[in-house]
Amino acid sequence: MEQVMRPVGVIEESVAIIDDGVEPAVAGISWAAVVAGAIASCALTLVLLSLGAGLGFAVVSPWSGSGVSATTFEIGTGLYFIVMAMISSAVGGYLAGRLRNGWMGVRSSEVHFRDTAHGFLAWALASVLGALLLASPAGSLLGGATSGAIQATSTAAATTGPMTGYVDTLLRPANPSAEGAANRGDVRPELTRLMTADFRNGAEPSAADRSYIAQVVAARTGLSPADADKRVNEVITQVKTDLDNARRAAMHLAIWLTLSLFIGAFSAALAATEGGGLRDGTWGNRSLQR
Repeated sequence: MEQVMRPVGVIEESVAIIDDGVEPAVAGISWAAVVAGAIASCALTLVLLSLGAGLGFAVVSPWSGSGVSATTFEIGTGLYFIVMAMISSAVGGYLAGRLRNGWMGVRSSEVHFRDTAHGFLAWALASVLGALLLASPAGSLLGGATSGAIQATSTAAATTGPMTGYVDTLLRPANPSAEGAANRGDVRPELTRLMTADFRNGAEPSAADRSYIAQVVAARTGLSPADADKRVNEVITQVKTDLDNARRAAMHLAIWLTLSLFIGAFSAALAATEGGGLRDGTWGNRSLQR
């Protein structure tokens, strides 16, 4: 009996040794596949962005009563961001999973995790590369818009900016042929700087600034003090409404972008598991148990 049990013990010990040494020495991440998937995702994102811009110009019209409404355009843009993120991220994740190195002898659950990680890393790298590529043009556009609102005009000749239209409304004369209409340009830079400074940090003109603006408007337009004060209040209310609408639109855009990023990450991870499973021939019948 002892002679029979010894070989069995030797065999079991050998099997245990094989189980302990089954993990291969191959790296768990195929960076070449991750980079390839990220580049493909970025390229497809640029293509879809160009297509989205063309569709946006096609449905928007500068004339009232034409084209889609602002709410419809905002929702359509957000949904397009989500679809764009799903498509580009899924393609990048699939390539990252399909092109990665094979792992012989690795547990199925570990292979599933590595494929998911490849898709997530491809999405993360594509997001970083996309942010770097779009940072320069987006920064220029945003910088041009904010510089006009913050710096306003420094000389009497430089009277263009976000506040110019509101100042024009304030200085519109009651009688267009009045003598004051010809001389109202000298106070335009001053009022532009004053209103820009008041609205810069989300505040509004103080009581002293309101009184001064009303006096200037009354002197330059020929309105009575009561009518001038009423016009100032109406313009300030309009400025606050426009700023609030711009803030709300920026908030909605940020929410849509965040949602599209989360969906893109999920799509990339899921597509990578499919690509890895198709590479190994285990997609659809893979068992996560050893």
